[in-house]
This record gives sequence, C-alpha cells and structure tokens, in this order.
Amino acid sequence: MRRGAPWRWAVRRLLMAIPVIVAVTCLTFALIHLAPGDPIYLLAGDSGSPAYYDDMRRKYGLDQPLTAQFIRYAGAALSGDLGYSFMYQAPVAGVLAQHAPASLLLGTAAMVLATLGGILLGVLCVRVPAWADAAIRMTSSALYAAPVFWTGQILIILFAVQLGIVPVGGLTTARDPLAGFALVRDIAWHLLLPALTLSLPFLAIILRVTRAATLEALQEPFVLAAAARGLGPGRIIARHAASHAWAPVAALVGQHAAAIVAGAALTEALFGWPGIGYLVLHASLHRDYPLVTGAFLAISASVVIFNALADALCAWLDPRIALT
Repeated sequence: MRRGAPWRWAVRRLLMAIPVIVAVTCLTFALIHLAPGDPIYLLAGDSGSPAYYDDMRRKYGLDQPLTAQFIRYAGAALSGDLGYSFMYQAPVAGVLAQHAPASLLLGTAAMVLATLGGILLGVLCVRVPAWADAAIRMTSSALYAAPVFWTGQILIILFAVQLGIVPVGGLTTARDPLAGFALVRDIAWHLLLPALTLSLPFLAIILRVTRAATLEALQEPFVLAAAARGLGPGRIIARHAASHAWAPVAALVGQHAAAIVAGAALTEALFGWPGIGYLVLHASLHRDYPLVTGAFLAISASVVIFNALADALCAWLDPRIALT
C-alpha cells in the first residue's frame, strides 16, 4: 500500500458515511413522529385541559410542522445537542451515556464468547470425524435460526428456574449492597445468561466462516509444502491454516460489533438489562422522539466506525487486501 493511502482511505470512508448517518437520522425522525400516539398525553396525563396540552406542545416544540422540527433538531445535533428526553426529563446525551456502559459490557462479553467459541469450534470441525463435523454444523444452524428471545427463555427456564445456578435477570442483586470484587463478581454472574444468549447466533456464523477458511487454507501451496516437510496435522492447522481465517473473522466481528453492542433490544428486555437496546424499546413505546432519534444516530455512527475499523484491520492482517 502506498504511503499515505490508509489516511486518504480513512478520510474518504468517513466522508462517505455522512450521507448514511443523515439518511438514518431522517428516516428515524420521520417514522417515530408519524407513528400513532401523542407523547403529550404520556407526559401530562389524560385529565388536562386543551389549553394545557397546547402549552405542553409549545414547550417541547411539537406544535410546529414536522419539517421545522427536523431542521431545529438537525441544527442542535450538529452542535452536539441531541435534545431533551420526554421520558427521563434529562438531556438525551446524558441518558445515553448512562446506559451505554451496560450495553458495551453485554456486547463485548457476547462478542468475546462468540469469537473465541466460533474459532475453536470451527477449527475443531476440521479435525474431528465427518459425523462429528456434521453434528456441530447442524447444531450451529439451529442456534443461528433460533430467535434470541426463545433461546433466552429456554436458558432462563433451565439454568435460572430449574437449576437455580444463575440469576434470572438484572444487572446486580438489588437486595445486597455490594462493592469491590463482590460487586464485580455479582455483575459477572448476572451477565452470564444474557451474554450467552446474545452470542449464540453470531457464534454459529463465525464457526462456519472459520471452518470454510481453514479448509480453504489447507489446499494452499504453502500448507501443502509444510505437510511435505513432515509437519503433523495439528501443527499445520495451528501454525498455518488457522491464521488464514483471521481476516474474514475480523471482517465479521467489525460488521456485527456495533449491532451486537447497541441492537440487543430483545435480549436486554428479556433479562431486564439496562442498556441502550432496552432504553430504545421503552422510549419507542412512550413516543420519546428525541431519545429514539438520538439513540439511532449514535448507533448508526458506531456501525460506520466499526465497519471502517474492521476493513483497516483486515488489510493489516492480510496485505493482499487493498483499501480502495
């Protein structure tokens, strides 16, 4: 790659992302405002007078045309102001910052479980007999096809209700004031089931990609040459073939990282996990226009950034990939 090319590619990629983020923001703003329901009745109750409702609409700017509301919101967003949440009565940026750590924790844990488990099982499929390979692939297909809310409920019934091994949901144990290592252990114990539920579909994808890339690498001339020199199958896979799968796996992780971190609304709702997905779900039900729009703006920006980083990582792992 020519000197300076990565920087030019990064700038070009960010400039190309601007129309995508603008389009997502416009679409989200229009859909949430055109959805049935009036947030004023959720804010002020059902027993107010028409004059009181009119005052509330003027207070929040909901009495203006939709285009005027969007122009005002876009101007504020460009200056870093994502608006004021109806539901939380607080700035949207502050509400998102309050819930982002929980989503990052859940998404990172799920991503680590899916990546490590998928790579190990994908390489294992190459070493085991054909019947075991077929069994693993069938199981992975079932995990990928199963909805996360169904998988999560099965895990809750089995491990939380029947066996009583892990908590049903939440971030921490409410009745016990914990601190230090005890708090970290309690959060990790509550994190286990939702992270496992969220990781299973993505684990199945990584497993398939790792297996296919490893089988393809075993046919490469340099791998055949290593086998001719007398290296055993285990060393060939570990030192040569498995490394061939890093680039496609890195691309997958980058493409799905932001969606897993920020888009786990069903998993967070099922386990009562106080993250951004759970926040967006409840904000949509309460017609909290600024909070929903601000959340999707942050999610779309994070998706673009993660994809760009994944492309750069793939080019670094495999110099044959050119950033164009």
